[in-house]
Amino acid sequence: MSIRVEHLTKRFNSFTAVDDVSFTVESGQLVALLGPSGSGKSTILRMIAGLESPDQGHVYITGDQATHQSVQKRNVGFVFQHYALFKHMTVFENIAFGLRVRGRPRREVKQRVGRLLELVQLQAFAKRYPSQMSGGQRQRVALARALAPEPRVLLLDEPFGALDAQVRVELRNWLRKLHEEVHVTSVFVTHDQEEALEVSDVLVILNKGRIEQVGSPRDVYERPASPFVMSFIGPVNRLRAEKGESPDRMIRPTEIDIRRSDGDGPTTAELAGRVEQVRFLGATVKLEIILADGQVLQVHVSRDRFAQLQLQKGDWVSVEPKETRVFREDYSI
Repeated sequence: MSIRVEHLTKRFNSFTAVDDVSFTVESGQLVALLGPSGSGKSTILRMIAGLESPDQGHVYITGDQATHQSVQKRNVGFVFQHYALFKHMTVFENIAFGLRVRGRPRREVKQRVGRLLELVQLQAFAKRYPSQMSGGQRQRVALARALAPEPRVLLLDEPFGALDAQVRVELRNWLRKLHEEVHVTSVFVTHDQEEALEVSDVLVILNKGRIEQVGSPRDVYERPASPFVMSFIGPVNRLRAEKGESPDRMIRPTEIDIRRSDGDGPTTAELAGRVEQVRFLGATVKLEIILADGQVLQVHVSRDRFAQLQLQKGDWVSVEPKETRVFREDYSI
């Protein structure tokens, strides 16, 4: 049950929302479309679903030309950010709706809905109405409803965007486990980098309507194809190049080692700086280091490493980058 999009382009008046986008979602994969607001990710999803028509390009679902098919003929499940549940229907009735529209026998509907309620862990909520449930529970109902007619593919448009941070974490773990059980080919739109890294098999990184990079979460994080990708997937520092040297070096806060200086001023190390801020975030400690030339670096160390260093604001340290990346003008590394 694969999805293939070829050279998709979509314009809204003079604005090009999607510009010549091509990628493939293999059968059983969960692929995240990741990018900032306005990058075209939701428009691409809606073109796959048939809710928008491309100005150019094609959509194939399981090898079939679907570009001009109706939404109904594509047989896709769609999960929206704000649930879109029927308020006057119980949880059971919401999940059963798509099956009843298709004229499925009553016994089959009951069995299928019962199985889905078990799958989303809401067996005890079958007779409740959406207003009687939390946001996370309602989103699980929306997922069950989308899965009920056994769609060829599942499309999720920022499904956790309306939920608070803790519920988002719980639901994305649950979604990953659900996907491993049902193995439905899925495309997941999000602007949350951590969410995409944790949930997806493959990331499609979008910027201004175009693809910047396609790859596994590890590949994209460790081998970014452009400065945009590196800065968008996780925090990053830029070390200014000296006059006549290569372009700026880019380095992640976790890829910097620091050592305490015994003195009260700059060390003889290549880079030296002063601790300006210390922020404790559970297992990680974030440090802001002001280099001798005025540049500001963010450095992340483990709580154990910070305890060894015994640093406080005003202390001087030597800074040792473990790995830096330099991008040429053509954006290759």
